Amino acid sequence: MELWYTGTRDTAERVTASQAILRGLANDGGLYVPTELPKLTVPVDELAKMSYQETAYEVMRQFLTDFTEEELRYCINSAYDGKFDTEEIAPLAAADGAYYLELFHGATIAFKDMALSILPYLMTTAAKKNQVKNDIVILTATSGDTGKAALAGFADVPGTKIIVFYPKNGVSPIQEKQMVTQKGDNTYVVGIHGNFDQAQTGVKQMFSDAALAKEMDAAGFQFSSANSINIGRLVPQIVYYVYAYAKLYAEGVIKKDEKINVVVPTGNFGNILAAFYAKNMGLPIAKLICASNENKVLYDFFSTGAYDKNREFMLTSSPSMDILISSNLERLIYRIAGDDAEKNAAMMQELTAKGRYEITGEMRAQLSDFYGNYAGEAETAETIRALYEKTGYVIDPHTAVASCVYQKYKNDTKDTETKTVIASTASPFKFTRSVMDAIGGSHAEKTDFELCDELSAAANVAVPRAVEEIREAPVRHDTFCETEEMPAVVKHILGLA
Repeated sequence: MELWYTGTRDTAERVTASQAILRGLANDGGLYVPTELPKLTVPVDELAKMSYQETAYEVMRQFLTDFTEEELRYCINSAYDGKFDTEEIAPLAAADGAYYLELFHGATIAFKDMALSILPYLMTTAAKKNQVKNDIVILTATSGDTGKAALAGFADVPGTKIIVFYPKNGVSPIQEKQMVTQKGDNTYVVGIHGNFDQAQTGVKQMFSDAALAKEMDAAGFQFSSANSINIGRLVPQIVYYVYAYAKLYAEGVIKKDEKINVVVPTGNFGNILAAFYAKNMGLPIAKLICASNENKVLYDFFSTGAYDKNREFMLTSSPSMDILISSNLERLIYRIAGDDAEKNAAMMQELTAKGRYEITGEMRAQLSDFYGNYAGEAETAETIRALYEKTGYVIDPHTAVASCVYQKYKNDTKDTETKTVIASTASPFKFTRSVMDAIGGSHAEKTDFELCDELSAAANVAVPRAVEEIREAPVRHDTFCETEEMPAVVKHILGLA
């Protein structure tokens, strides 16, 4: 059965999976969604025996129906290989009554590697399938992790260029060093004087600029996206929730069909949406626990039914979640609106015009699968410290937000029995200063790389290869601009101006 994709703001457009991956953003300015969510066809007894790569094939073939088995297996096996430092790809670590799904064992030590390792292969395969002659220009905004993972994935991939915009003062020093030292003749990194939401808005505006698209086409280029708005990012993320469940079953932690909770530290809403899709495919998930930091726009949404970005933007120790416009939430809004593109488009227009929208009571009733809460900065640091002192296990600030919210969930609901998976989205080595400050001691005079060595000793874990590689690496990207200058910078990079 072939699965089709349509836009969330106009269902008249129907495209294949490969076309949706190539375009990134739908023609209506919305996001591509499958016309229906497929079901998992492999029983958990079989999944329990599968490798990560085999699980990926069984999940992704349900969504990417115009890819042949040979094409899809090529993409999967090319992505999930020696660039990951564990054979399991996404191992589970038990600590203090929860199971931490470690999604940071890829080339850039963050969960974005899980999808961005495969996206270049999906995209170049899709380009061949659709006889695309233009070079594909990956245009991406990042709050810290997507940028480096996308750069690493697309570096020197023939027929592509990648341009990443990031907030100059809104990422950790190691995140910034990872990006600005990136090799590859087709990679470009630009710091903006603004925040992530401004970078993301600027990117979206360029995607919907018809005159720019025409100018690029004449020069042999077309845009695509590596952000989680691309369905080629979202589908691979579903895989690791299925894999985690199967592993818990294989290890005897859960019985067949036993429900688990999933906790996800959430900014752009893509990672938890993937878990929602997994649940709707038939994976036995009880609660989807949405964890926010002090930019708690999603917590407020789940609490009130109103999404309101009109608030102070907070810079926190979990910068990948410093987001006030959670783009992927639109896919959920479209679904709970009954796949009503007109209704969804009206709310997205309200968000653009007024910075807020409110869902109906009927739509809100469909959010019972979700629990939302948030962790403040002091709570995040305390969670890192307490878990380390109790178990010796060290987590980064994003994972700590999730862990803290899970404790709040247990206190609020008294649900202490349901086995729970916490998405551990970044290595603590990516945020060494925040982690070491939380664990204790004064570190002001030390560099982030010196703190990596201290963290290695404290956690009894080797410094990841991704950190060692950038210690002495030269800066290769030093372009900065104002937000309104972003289109001019892109034109300059592409030789259009």
